Amino acid sequence: MDKLKRSLQQFQLGDGGGPAYLIAWNRDGILACDLGMKTLVDLWFAEEKEHSRLLGDALKRFDVEEIHTHWSFELFCGLRKYLGVQFELSALLLTEIVSHVYYKMLRKHCEDEAVRGMCQLIIRDETGHIAFHRARLAHEATTNGRQPGYFWEGLFRMRGLMAGTVLWINHRSALIALGATDAEFYRAIWRDMDLFIKGLHDDAAKVPKPQRKLPAHRQMVAQPRH
Repeated sequence: MDKLKRSLQQFQLGDGGGPAYLIAWNRDGILACDLGMKTLVDLWFAEEKEHSRLLGDALKRFDVEEIHTHWSFELFCGLRKYLGVQFELSALLLTEIVSHVYYKMLRKHCEDEAVRGMCQLIIRDETGHIAFHRARLAHEATTNGRQPGYFWEGLFRMRGLMAGTVLWINHRSALIALGATDAEFYRAIWRDMDLFIKGLHDDAAKVPKPQRKLPAHRQMVAQPRH
């Protein structure tokens, strides 16, 4: 149980216990240009704060103090801040996917009913967060005319496995103690990335393609003659 408590402490810090907003150096200029995106991001982080509250209540139930720093959390925040908002959004997406796997495994293997119920609530929200990122990327891909190809998919999987490994380093002992396995974790990571990529292609196919504006001389040719 002590390993589980330490694991929950780290997740309470990461899931809204730290900065519950975008912290990239260039976030203000980008969000100011897209108020709709800003609204969605604000709602997303509000739910992350709720996850932090739920995890905090779990810690209180186990009579465990919250923590305010951890090496992996500090590293993650540093990269988010200095590598720009596009990197930050990508990193947060991968964190959502691997955290989704963590909560599903915790729900499956933990016998504590309160913890399992908490996981169910967070899984519901994380599913929506992942869908938000999928729709965002699908819209960007269609707007820019660059659909995700094999190179993007390979890079996405590699980053997902790296993010999963960082999570597994910190939380493996807790999940293994509950009955999970290494193979189970990595299979789940790979399966969820498969589902994300398939969903991304499906979403991109549904996004209306922007109308291409013809050059002025082409417009004159295209105009019907009377």
